[in-house]
Amino acid sequence: MTGESIMAEIIDGKKIAAEIKGRIKEEAGRLTAEGHQPGLAAVLVGDNPASVIYVRNKRKACEEVGIYSEEHRLPDSTTQADLKKLIARLNFDPRIHGILIQLPLPKPIDTDKILLEVSPEKDVDGLHPYNIGRLTMGSPLFVPCTPAGVMAMLDYHKIPMEGRRAVIIGRSRLVGRPVSLLLMHRNATITVCHSRTRDIPSVCREGDILVAAMGRPRFVTADMVKEGAAVIDVGINRLADGSLVGDVDFDAVSKKAGWITPVPGGVGPMTIAMLLKNTLESAKRSRP
Repeated sequence: MTGESIMAEIIDGKKIAAEIKGRIKEEAGRLTAEGHQPGLAAVLVGDNPASVIYVRNKRKACEEVGIYSEEHRLPDSTTQADLKKLIARLNFDPRIHGILIQLPLPKPIDTDKILLEVSPEKDVDGLHPYNIGRLTMGSPLFVPCTPAGVMAMLDYHKIPMEGRRAVIIGRSRLVGRPVSLLLMHRNATITVCHSRTRDIPSVCREGDILVAAMGRPRFVTADMVKEGAAVIDVGINRLADGSLVGDVDFDAVSKKAGWITPVPGGVGPMTIAMLLKNTLESAKRSRP
């Protein structure tokens, strides 16, 4: 797309997630009728307000689509050993097909060691090294939920990936790295920017697809975006006035991009939808 400034097509995460959840509800209903209801266990340690809200929203989403859910809330004083015992019990619970460890975990709990305790077959967040390894090989058991949501949005709008340049800002293991692998497996040419990247704006302008996931409000400005690019804003930042904004300057960039996700209402709903999808797929695989 070239020429005069354009108004981007909005990638409506709420709408896409609702369609996905509708299909999940149908499949979960069929499994339940066969006596094999999908089940998700959420483990929350401490009382981080944001984590409490996230877990509540995930449980509500489970109820909407007919997935059985459990919430295990543990105090800040929970030890590593106690948390491991709970995970071990959930690993062997036939009602549970997905285990979600809500992050961040309070110190001194070692997050990496705890994630290792989750059975790879129930690791619906896709964070176990086994699942990360399979993702690297191109044959994932579970894809991390936010990156999976990003790909689902690109597919929904039939945004070309093969042979295109994709720029990811942020190299976290939760988003940046998995998204780069997924796009690479779809034959895009990948550049991952991070805090040591020189001249990030010029690199970003090369992207036919630009994924912003660094946690800095309105970092991506219009002069950093290639005209007609697909801009996926993974960031969610709360400003001093209480409002939520993404990592992209939405008002300015939407006049230049071809497609853009809003915040809120973009990637967030898709993350929860992908968690439900992973739980459903896990239940289908474990069917007797």
